[in-house]
Amino acid sequence: MSTKYRVIAGISAACGLLLAASGAAHAEVEPGGWSSESPGFKVQERGCGQVDNLTFTLTCSTASGDQRAERRYDTYTGGTHQFEGYFRVTSMGGTRISLKQTFNDTDGDAGPYFMLAVERGGRLYAVHGGDTLSNAGTVGATVRVNTVHEVGEEHRTYINGSLKHTVDSPGGSFYDKFGAYRTSSGNGPATVVWSNVKFWRK
Repeated sequence: MSTKYRVIAGISAACGLLLAASGAAHAEVEPGGWSSESPGFKVQERGCGQVDNLTFTLTCSTASGDQRAERRYDTYTGGTHQFEGYFRVTSMGGTRISLKQTFNDTDGDAGPYFMLAVERGGRLYAVHGGDTLSNAGTVGATVRVNTVHEVGEEHRTYINGSLKHTVDSPGGSFYDKFGAYRTSSGNGPATVVWSNVKFWRK
């Protein structure tokens, strides 16, 4: 390679790194004032659920009981919290598998508050109410998910950067969960691989 082309290649590589760094720093889907945070988490495996780092698998087709593989993050109270992650369904022998939850951890009201799930064929939907958010969840496709939760105001869900769902939010305490787990009308087997998971707050 000539000196001229080595210089051009070097400049191109440097520009690529700068663009990648810029993208990483501005990944939030809503503007202004976010601070990155790193909440702690616990791995939860129940029934036939198995977790290997960010790969979450339901190995059985059992249509009852607690079948789940997930990360459960620390509880937050108040403020605005954003979750971002990319998932890829790598196999889907079953159907109606929940992928991400915003869970109400408030005494007296504890339970799933928002649940994003996927049906066989790729339909992404909100479990409560059944609204279709996208058909992007086909096997092998990588999908970006952002949830923005203003505690006491509103919870918004973005798929691949586009706002797809809003729901009013009560006050109280909440936490994020993601992975692969059987909904009340679903079953495995299924494998979901998550990546590039980030959190912000303001």
